[in-house]
Amino acid sequence: MATTKEFFSKEDLKFLETYLNTYSPTGFEAEGQKVWLDYLKPAIDEYHVDNYGTVYGVVNPKADFKVVIEAHADEISWYVANITSDGLLYVRRNGGSDHQIAPSMRVWIHTEKGKIPGVFGWPAIHLRKGATGETPAKVENIFVDCGCISAEEVKEKGIHPGTIITFQDGFFTLNDRYFGGRALDNRMGGFMIAKVARLIKEGKHKLPFGLYIVNSVQEEVGLHGAYMVAHTINPNCAIITDVSHDTSTPMIDKNVDGDYKCGKGPVLTIAPAVHNKLLGHLRSTATKYNIPFQLDAASRSSGTDTDAWAYTRGGIPSALISLPLRYMHTTVEMVAKEDVENVIKLMKESVLSLTPNFNFKYL
Repeated sequence: MATTKEFFSKEDLKFLETYLNTYSPTGFEAEGQKVWLDYLKPAIDEYHVDNYGTVYGVVNPKADFKVVIEAHADEISWYVANITSDGLLYVRRNGGSDHQIAPSMRVWIHTEKGKIPGVFGWPAIHLRKGATGETPAKVENIFVDCGCISAEEVKEKGIHPGTIITFQDGFFTLNDRYFGGRALDNRMGGFMIAKVARLIKEGKHKLPFGLYIVNSVQEEVGLHGAYMVAHTINPNCAIITDVSHDTSTPMIDKNVDGDYKCGKGPVLTIAPAVHNKLLGHLRSTATKYNIPFQLDAASRSSGTDTDAWAYTRGGIPSALISLPLRYMHTTVEMVAKEDVENVIKLMKESVLSLTPNFNFKYL
């Protein structure tokens, strides 16, 4: 197998950095979608954008049999909830934002006039010990300081309740082993599905079906974009990619959360929503091409867009390929480069070996 340095081109890495650094909060994904679509366009015959911002490219749009590969485009963020008389901003989650990492973080406040810098202020350690001990960070007590001294000054800058706030942190690499930054969950998935499409195009592979490369919106608040676009496309099957937890770092109970690690390959999930025969296809493809993989189990919901595709219309056969990730929903999410490469390879080879006569029936 090619080494990681050979596998990712300078164009790939430039796109990845730009894409991860582009503002794309849940419900406001348009800027990130523009960046993603520009990278995807050379690999597709046409593209579509739905009313809420999900974007998908299509190869062979006239084919009756339809195969979806999907990721989600949105990142977690904050809303302005209230503006105090002295110009401080209290916040509300947009998705599963972690309040414990917020104090002292730098942020961008995204207004119609442009983005404004700010910080999550936090009392000095000397001052935040009350009679019952140190006060922890909570959604109710964290706040953003944008340097204003009155509510009027804040409003003059175009900030109002509902204004989006994101952390400033961006893309990095660590020890030439990990890609890192905020929003790898799951714009790394968007990168991987687009790379699959480009590899299929570059390899001049002729597909006997329509391939739909889908970057859906609003996953972080309920899989909403996937539900919408699944009804629109109504494919014969869907292969979804998202992230899963690396449980090898401290403070995680492997007996509860499983034993998964960056660098050991994609994670394939066994779950009610995961179609057993499509999962079997992924597993046999991984074995055939010597792609390492790990197995996970989800007792009910997979917690990913897989559930939306599987439980749409009469049931769309769906399977999940996850990318192990450290420190989910922080600004220092990390994934191993070799895992990114292996997810791309597994998805590509799994797509290329599908045929329109694949029998999805269990009986």
